Amino acid sequence: MSNKPGLTVLAGPTAVGKGTVSTYIRDTYPEVWLSVSATTRAPRPGEIDGVHYYFKSKEEFESLVAAGEFLEWAVVHGQNTYGTLKSTVNQAIAEGRSVLLEIDLQGARQVKQALPDAQFVFLAPPSWEELVRRLVGRGTESAEEQQRRLETGKVELAAEPEFDHTVINDDVRRAADELVSLMGLTPHPRQTQTPSAR
Repeated sequence: MSNKPGLTVLAGPTAVGKGTVSTYIRDTYPEVWLSVSATTRAPRPGEIDGVHYYFKSKEEFESLVAAGEFLEWAVVHGQNTYGTLKSTVNQAIAEGRSVLLEIDLQGARQVKQALPDAQFVFLAPPSWEELVRRLVGRGTESAEEQQRRLETGKVELAAEPEFDHTVINDDVRRAADELVSLMGLTPHPRQTQTPSAR
């Protein structure tokens, strides 16, 4: 159905584990080219410029927006700005790579307008309760910030029908393998599994 290889967009509610799944794919599936977003937020400990994000000043980011250099961009949670540079994605697609773009919902909608032929995958939590548990369990946000993210999460979950496929993030490896299959690639055999009789 989809013109593989090409662009697959992964989005879903806050705290669903998009970053965890995409990091697993980056570490396990070198054949997948994981798009790196630009952001105005400060690096977290251990984050490397150009690997995790392209860290930009507000001024740099605004000039890139003005020049039309973004496939999508958005202000997230009313604070920092994130975006996907057209040049990096177009280059990877031109090289015949399978591109995975892990972004928020606003961004996914912008990409859908710009590139309607891309494949859109919604990463969903096993349940609302699990989403709340993950968000609160991270301990990286204040109670006020958690509440704001939960409100956002309710709205984001309602967007699932806009997507081509839904992958439930009940287990990172399983979700990653399902996503890779949707991208037209073969999931790696599990070392722990007994070989299936064929």
